[in-house]
Order: sequence, then C-alpha cells, then structure tokens
Amino acid sequence: MSERSLTLYTRAGCPLCVDMAEQVRAQPGMDCLIEIDVDQDQVLKARFGWDVPLLFDGNSEICRHEFDAVAFAAWRARA
Repeated sequence: MSERSLTLYTRAGCPLCVDMAEQVRAQPGMDCLIEIDVDQDQVLKARFGWDVPLLFDGNSEICRHEFDAVAFAAWRARA
C-alpha cells in the first residue's frame, strides 16, 4: 500500500508535538509526514490557537493532542 502524506500541525517548544511526530514516524512505512508550525501562519494560528498537535490526512483529523494508536490504525485501514 502506498502512503499518503499526513500533515502535523505543531508549535515550537511543544513536547506533545515532538512526541506525536516521533510516534507517527515510528509506524511501519510512515515516512510522509509534513510538519507545519501554526505560529508561522496567522490563519492557522487563529484557527488552531493552542490546540496542537493535530494530525490530518487532507481535511480529515486523525489525532488531536496525543498519538492515538487506535485512530491511526483505523485511518490506515481506510487509506
């Protein structure tokens, strides 16, 4: 199965963001992770505020605040 790229909305200095990025990258075959710092984009900063990390596939949210192995597995089953 080919992987689609995922987007991880983050913030500098966020330990939860670092943890989620590490856990996503540790998943087999998961090497397409795009990290976006919400503080670098005023629209994203207004949209998400302090509500990071957020893992998305396109417009679909997969995980919020921490890596959710069950939600990630469900996403993979649909992908």
